[in-house]
Amino acid sequence: MHLLVVDDEPAILELVEHLVRFIGEHTVSTASCAVDALDVLAQPDAEPIDCFLLDIQMPGTDGIELCKILRDRPDHKQTPILMLTAMSEKAYIDQAFSAGATDYITKPFEIDDLRGRIRLVEEIVASRKMQNEQPALIDAGASETDAPLALHEPFHVRKLDWVINYLSLENYVSLMARKKLFGSAVFAFSIRDIENLFHQISRYEYECLVVDVAEAITMCLSEHRHLMSYAGNGTFVCIVEDGWQPNSEALTDKVNLTIHNLGLYFNDGRPMPVKVSTGDVIRLVWKSGDSAIDALSAAHESAEKEARRYAKNLEDFWYDRHVQSS
Repeated sequence: MHLLVVDDEPAILELVEHLVRFIGEHTVSTASCAVDALDVLAQPDAEPIDCFLLDIQMPGTDGIELCKILRDRPDHKQTPILMLTAMSEKAYIDQAFSAGATDYITKPFEIDDLRGRIRLVEEIVASRKMQNEQPALIDAGASETDAPLALHEPFHVRKLDWVINYLSLENYVSLMARKKLFGSAVFAFSIRDIENLFHQISRYEYECLVVDVAEAITMCLSEHRHLMSYAGNGTFVCIVEDGWQPNSEALTDKVNLTIHNLGLYFNDGRPMPVKVSTGDVIRLVWKSGDSAIDALSAAHESAEKEARRYAKNLEDFWYDRHVQSS
């Protein structure tokens, strides 16, 4: 694995370079600022970067802005980015994850902690390389949006503020739990009858549907600091802060009205009947470690359960109407 470490402190560059090489059979490039980092990437014979380690406070462009720049490059939309910084304030953590950071490590860091994070990145990189090496399932000339996509598969909804990928959301929750900074709650929205919709539309239509619903949710949560991720299976997991606990029924109605006002359609011009259900609101106060991560899964499951319950109630309603009219 080849890593690029960006930090304006030579001692940190030397230390991290030594530690990363000690952890495994890795190679390391270094840069002292964002400009130097981009120069490294621009070299014609540059080795592909498998992971970035970025400081935040640097002269000129800071690490959060550099993270955004990297995420805008097609070749680094999914490359793991670890922030390695002395900035431990929650505002910096939130901004970094929103910019596209995969994980966040504060200085001074524990060697075992860095080793653990790097090894997790190794697994991610190895898994992606294995997928890329498998025989193509589609024609070589086909676009990415023609590739098969499973309903349960999460993907990153880009270009929406405070929407991050699911792995980053798990890392964020884990970090917040360790820092005991929680005044937060987690809940989820699930698209009703998503399996039926999924089988009626193309991958492109499905991704557009997910983006539109994500946009509707972020619009409805815009007054509250939040992070959100698409977790697959038509479900969006959200974390809100500052002690706010939404009224699930009122929020569901607000999101569904917003979706309706967006005007979603199938490619053939038919209106697309899209509504969401909201699960239980789970407070994250006093949760730590695995229990905080478990809260994400519980919120996900609760929203899908509520969507199934709604579908069953609707089915029972129409069945009763049919029986009464017979």
